[in-house]
Order: sequence, then C-alpha cells, then structure tokens
Amino acid sequence: MRGVVFLGDREVALEEFPDPQPGPGEVVIEVKASGMCGTDLHAYRRPAYQRPKANPSNIIGGHEPAGVVVAIGAGVDDNVARIDGRVMVHHYAGCTTCEHCRTGWTQLCRSETMRLYGGNAHGAHARYMKVPAYTLVPLHDTLSFAAGAAISCGTGTAWGALQRMELSGRHTIAIFGQGPVGLSATMLAAAQGARVIALDISPSRLARAREFGAAETINPADCDAVTTIRELTAGKGADRALETSGAAAAGGDALNCLRTWGTACFVGIGADVTLRVRELLKSQVTIMTSVSMSITSQKECADFIVQRGLDVDRLFTHQWRLDDAAQAYQHFDKQADGKAVFLM
Repeated sequence: MRGVVFLGDREVALEEFPDPQPGPGEVVIEVKASGMCGTDLHAYRRPAYQRPKANPSNIIGGHEPAGVVVAIGAGVDDNVARIDGRVMVHHYAGCTTCEHCRTGWTQLCRSETMRLYGGNAHGAHARYMKVPAYTLVPLHDTLSFAAGAAISCGTGTAWGALQRMELSGRHTIAIFGQGPVGLSATMLAAAQGARVIALDISPSRLARAREFGAAETINPADCDAVTTIRELTAGKGADRALETSGAAAAGGDALNCLRTWGTACFVGIGADVTLRVRELLKSQVTIMTSVSMSITSQKECADFIVQRGLDVDRLFTHQWRLDDAAQAYQHFDKQADGKAVFLM
C-alpha cells in the first residue's frame, strides 16, 4: 500500500509500505476517511532531515482515522471488533496498565511504549491501518466516515475542552479561532445552549461561525477584543474562554476577557502566554489546558452529535484523494478555509 510521509520543509511523498497484518489483540481497518489536522502542519513545516536511501523509519502521517474492520488478530473479543464494523480510532496506544491508560486517557501515558498514530507510529493517510482493538470507537450508522474522522481528533478535541470547562447553557463562552477545532467548539457549545462569542481575523471564518450557531462574532483586527467582549456581557466578561488558534495575542485576550470566577482553557499549540499573577489574584479565574479527549469522551461526543442531529460534515470545505497529498497540504498550509479530509 502507499502512505503519505512528511519529509519536512513543506514536502510530502507517497511511499510504499507492506499491507499491515494484525497480531494478537490487534485489528486492521480499511481507512475510508483520514482527516487533516492543524497538528499535522507541525510535521509538514519542520526542517527537512537527511534521509538515508533506505528509510524504514518513515512514518505514515494522519491521526484522524475512520473506516471498517477488515482483519482481526487472535484474542480480540467479538464485542470489541467485527469484520466490516464501522469504527473510529482513539489515536493513541499506551502501556494499558497505568492510571491514565486504565481511565481512557492514553495520551497521558508516560511509558516508552506510548504511540501517537501519525507521530511515532503509522497513521491513517494510507489504505490500511493496524491498531490495538481497544482503541476502536464504534461509528454510528448515521455518521459519515468523514464525520468520524473529525470526531477522532479535531471535533473531539473541542468536545473534550468544553467538558473540561464544565460548560452549560447558562454560560457565555468566547471561542478564539474559528478553524476546524474552534468551529467545532462553536457548533457543540451552541447545541448545549451556551451563548457563543466567536473570534477570528478571517471574515469568512466568522461568517461560518454564525452559520454554526455563534450569537456574536468579533474580528480582533478591527477592534479591541477584550473591550468588545465586556461590552457584549454588560461589563462582566465571559464565563468561559477557549483558545484554539495557538496565537499569543489570542491567549492573552482569553485570560483578560474573563469575568470573576471565569475559566480559560487552552488547546491551541504554539502560543506563549504571560501570566500577571497580581492582576489575576482578585478575579479568582481558573486556567487549564486540554489535550484531545479520552476514549470514553470520544464516544460521548459522537453520541451527542447523533442525538442532536448536528451536521459535522459541514465542517469540511475540501475533500482530497491520497494522490493529491502534495496539493492538499499546500492548500491546507494556508489555514484559510475549513477542515479537509482524504477520502479513500
């Protein structure tokens, strides 16, 4: 089979790999949809390394898989996996015995065996993918494979952050960045009854945020975002702030726009945020981070989407084939549109 490999310096290649075979406790899925995530751009943009002519260490990219089970290894229970079963994948595999793995937070595993698919283990930008059976999450028949791919990371990450902040319909939440994660958060928060203030410097992304349920939108390039949020909240500030863009300025605004007892959550990668403790002391704010979601909350996210009839497929603005990987990542690198996915 062929798989997409990130070469660095914004170059990708389609390279040949053996079709995977499942070992004990493992399954092979035929990938039907593999989402493109902003995290992939870190590998795409990194400086190129000197590759040996024979490079068995190349890793297939992509960590948002959805597909069907086509092969099952020894020892896998019928209730966990069945041939032709529609599945998503929780895209981490750990030691299975530590406190984090046993509670579904495999990404927090500190074992040297911890794997991130598309990072240090072969990912989903290929026809087939081999994973431990315990990483599978059922994909509801009413959800497309593309929707399953989104829930497997980007949309699931938004869900995990909203859960961590204990968002409710009583809250006003400011969501900084309306890329795939931020837009997912806007959709999910609005569906929970929260009042969403969406922020982005892209007018087209703000227009989409309104379509996905934002009550108000702010372009920080046109105004002081913190002042505007306070004006929209009778001077009090937002109950919750979610930073998804990874921009330092947005991170600072997310802290400063909060009301007393408010909560800020950071999921965007790359921002450096300065904390002025003296200014924060009297506001009693809570500051937290959120990385992806547990395997349990991935299923809860999918269930919520089905129950509320949310159209996750609207997140996607571009669909690609693996043969178009170079063009796909050149376009995605601009971060000007919505979510993108490889369909097999």
